[in-house]
Amino acid sequence: MKPIKFNREETKAMVGEIQDYFREELDQDIGAMPAEMLMRFFIDKMGAYFYNRGLYDARDLLIQRMDSLSDDVFALEQPTKHLR
Repeated sequence: MKPIKFNREETKAMVGEIQDYFREELDQDIGAMPAEMLMRFFIDKMGAYFYNRGLYDARDLLIQRMDSLSDDVFALEQPTKHLR
């Protein structure tokens, strides 16, 4: 798996989310540098779990869509004397 990377705007937004969480939930201020280090720790150690969950969810959605498309194709079938 290639490394998970975020652009500057995404990183800034996530750092802000971490800072907000620490301030609101833990009543602590955390600087941008420690917040980014925490973010990178979670990306490195937990990122694959979130990435894989997204893949599993996408796969399940594709399977549902393919089943639906298959049903739609069979619904187009014209009646014949030949039994399937």
